Order: sequence, then C-alpha cells, then structure tokens
Amino acid sequence: MNIQQIVDFANSSSKAEHYRPAPEKVLKGDPAQSVINHYGSPCGQFNAGIWEGAVGQWNVSYTEFEYCEILQGVSVLRDQDGNAKTVRAGDRFVIPAGFNGTWEVLEACRKAYVIFEQASN
Repeated sequence: MNIQQIVDFANSSSKAEHYRPAPEKVLKGDPAQSVINHYGSPCGQFNAGIWEGAVGQWNVSYTEFEYCEILQGVSVLRDQDGNAKTVRAGDRFVIPAGFNGTWEVLEACRKAYVIFEQASN
C-alpha cells in the first residue's frame, strides 16, 4: 500500500446514484435521494461517502452500523416507540445495527457516512 490508495472524497471520481425508497416504505413526501459511495472495501462490509435526501419520511431498518455527520439540513429519526431525535448540520452520531423506525427529512439533508455491515452467519 502507498499514498495513492488513500481515498480523498474531494478528488474522487465516484458517480452519484439517484434513487427513492421503495414505495411501501414512504410515509410522506417524495424523498428522492442520492449517494456517492467514495469507498467500498474489497470485502464489501465497509463503505464511506456522501448521501443527500429531499424532504419526506420513510421507514428504515438498519442491518449495518452507520456513523453519520450531518453537513446540511435537518432530519428527525424516530424509533418504533415514537421517540424522536432531531439532527442538523454539525451533528455526529452512530445508528446501531438493528435500529428500526423512520427517517424524516425536514430540510434537504446532506450527510457524510461510514457504514460497517457485519458478515452474515
């Protein structure tokens, strides 16, 4: 390994992937999303990049651990019991594998993410 293997998001040539949550997961709005996955490990368990989401709300079910840093906008995470956490630019947090609830974007949101997906047994 050498310095050329370091992945610099600012100089990455990764392309944006545009998508929407599955229709049955959408609770309100039209939460169009895009992701630029700047790094994916050879084993496929570790990824890092930038995600953007439009206003809307949808169900989430995390099989992975995700570190997030909100770069822009405001979102609300809600667990299955209705407890809420509002996150905005500057907030950093980890969503543990097994989290089920909703993600709601109140103001167009942009986040840096690092994801670790455990290997299946």
